[in-house]
Amino acid sequence: MTMHETTTHGVTKDATTDATTAHGVTTDATTARGIRQRAETFARQLVRFGLLQARCCAFAVALLGGMAVSTLLPSLPVTRYDLLLAYGVLLTTVGFLLGWETRREVAVVAACHVLGLAFEMVKVRVGSWSYPEPGLAKVAGVPLYGGFMYAAVGSYVCRARRLLDLAVTGYRARATAALAVGLYANFLTHHWLPDLRLPLGALLLAATTGTWVHYTVVERRHRMPLAVSFALIGFFLWLAENIATYLGAWRYPYQLHGWEPVSVSKWVSWALLISVTFVICGTGRCDGALPPGQGRDEPAPDDQAVPGGVLGRAGGEGEVAAGGVVAVGGLGEGTGHGPDDARVAG
Repeated sequence: MTMHETTTHGVTKDATTDATTAHGVTTDATTARGIRQRAETFARQLVRFGLLQARCCAFAVALLGGMAVSTLLPSLPVTRYDLLLAYGVLLTTVGFLLGWETRREVAVVAACHVLGLAFEMVKVRVGSWSYPEPGLAKVAGVPLYGGFMYAAVGSYVCRARRLLDLAVTGYRARATAALAVGLYANFLTHHWLPDLRLPLGALLLAATTGTWVHYTVVERRHRMPLAVSFALIGFFLWLAENIATYLGAWRYPYQLHGWEPVSVSKWVSWALLISVTFVICGTGRCDGALPPGQGRDEPAPDDQAVPGGVLGRAGGEGEVAAGGVVAVGGLGEGTGHGPDDARVAG
């Protein structure tokens, strides 16, 4: 082999090495760009999801805002609890006129209000929590405005169904409904009868295994397990309860002489009790998926309802609309009687 041939062969090898290196650099750049684009997409989806959640929580946020403002008011001839009742009625009326809820959804919210008041009367009577301030509109020690906290949860659920185009697959309606009723009854009767929340909770987990919640964030569909949705909703309700008790909306026995954080155990209780709202909203036939071209903040027409109280999602074979199912991570009792009592409060 001549010197010329050797040099040429070396140049060829160098060129091949340079080409391989360049290809590797290009591949690394493409991978980095793909990771960056996915991260940016995720961030945008998360922000948009947060904004949708804020719209879903409009009633609840307004109610908590009213509680906060009421603590700043000077002495008035009307008690704070009675003012909050009037504010809740006004808020419900304005929300309906603004299209936050349809007529059907208002009926569902009213059902949450009534069930909540019944729950309150039992719990206040046994001393789980109390409303220490005076008020004319009180029944069995419970101010009537207390029902609006439950109504706020129902409002959130109904708006989330509509704004996020919620649907579920693999939903065991009868089993979930039966367990929700059992959990609600157990939270009332465990003061006198054996507490069955753990076995009932285990059965609820089993009944919702394989059930997925599907939701839309700016035309992109996501999903998460229904049980995870319950846990996440329960967490944010626990946070809301901390805010409400800090504002003096009600007091647990250990908060009467100064505010303390609500026990973390209430998170678990809320996660179980949200199943009740889920079932109420399904039975009440909240308006669900929107037809193409309709604004996502507009109520769906009443003829979207499917007999039996469950809404089907257009084009979604095997899917049914899900009430009370929203959670943040799927982009992919209080108590003088132990840590087991939980409030169904917004």
